[in-house]
Amino acid sequence: MCVNDLVVQGAEPLLFLDYFATGRLEVEVARAIVAGIAEGCRLAGCALVGGETAEMPGLYRDADYDLGGFAVGAVERGEALTGERVAAGDVVLGLAASGIHSNGYSLVRRIVEQAGLHYSDKAPFAPKRDLGSALLEPTRIYVKSCLAAVRSGRVKALAHITGGGLVENPPRVVPAALAVEIDARSWTLPPVFAWLMREGVVARAEMARVFNCGIGMVAVVGPADAEPATQLLTDHGERVFRIGRIHERRPGAPAAVVLGMDEAWR
Repeated sequence: MCVNDLVVQGAEPLLFLDYFATGRLEVEVARAIVAGIAEGCRLAGCALVGGETAEMPGLYRDADYDLGGFAVGAVERGEALTGERVAAGDVVLGLAASGIHSNGYSLVRRIVEQAGLHYSDKAPFAPKRDLGSALLEPTRIYVKSCLAAVRSGRVKALAHITGGGLVENPPRVVPAALAVEIDARSWTLPPVFAWLMREGVVARAEMARVFNCGIGMVAVVGPADAEPATQLLTDHGERVFRIGRIHERRPGAPAAVVLGMDEAWR
């Protein structure tokens, strides 16, 4: 479990362990990878307590490697975020993503291949960067800001926008009798997603299902808490948008809808 998935339950990450498997261990590569993991742990405020390294030349080609890991967190009994307090009329806040984060890369790779680009080429959506580094912008870690918001008592639910995008993740943290309405006109679609949509001829509905589209974390708060929660999260370094609301779910209606995509995502 990643640290962002812990905080959506109201849990504080305590420790992280990694797993690094490769065909042939290259010390400088491994050092850079572990340094990146350690930086992520620092941002999350948890300890990197150990890990496993394996050389498996029969499974991986020389320079190939595979990474895994998991985090352990803790929350006081009875204080976990369950979403049970979410009610119709509540406000949906969106926290800006740093990039693609960690989902949808099978589609990303296919789009890059169809475009005839190499990862060393200049990124069409960020000409000052090469395509590979721009696409691999590290996932934003929301732990410290979201924990502060949770501890303030103003947050009823949090949803980390991972696989399933804006359509499948928010409904997981609200009661089944409610639905989530998101307005795509509430924020600007980042250039990387605009390029992927255009170059890959990806339908807007599919963009909302596959990618975070610029919103990496969603917070559900009561109407009276919307402004204070926004200010608190902003004070902790987040860019926050008021992106939607919670309403009663009609029979047969979807659990989440994203409105205004045709206007906002051109």
